[in-house]
Amino acid sequence: MHKGFLKVALVVGALSVIMGAFGAHALKDLVSQRVTVTFETATRYQFYHVFALLFVAVLYKDFNQKWLRAAGYFIISGFILFCGSLYILSYAQAIVSPDFKWVGPITPIGGVTFIAGWVCALVAVFVRKKSAGSAI
Repeated sequence: MHKGFLKVALVVGALSVIMGAFGAHALKDLVSQRVTVTFETATRYQFYHVFALLFVAVLYKDFNQKWLRAAGYFIISGFILFCGSLYILSYAQAIVSPDFKWVGPITPIGGVTFIAGWVCALVAVFVRKKSAGSAI
């Protein structure tokens, strides 16, 4: 098991619950519905991908580690780029300016990193793990 990915998944999972509770109880009374929907999207994708990172951490010892390492790093990048950009966008539209949108183009890049994480995990399952005793 890859303990680093496991630790990140557990921390981000706890943060997902905190952010979800904040969005459901505090945020919705303070901002527009559009901002709330953006924030909820960030929280939802963050929580979904916690399970993807846990999956990668658990598969790490039995499947191709190079591909699973790439999958984990892509998923972590997705947390930062996809979810982070949506959180920043929510904050900025609520506090700074409703027209604040420069961070919006970062979100699809984060989505691509999430997809890349899933694809790398898939490849890891299909590519045989190289071990000292195998003749590949």
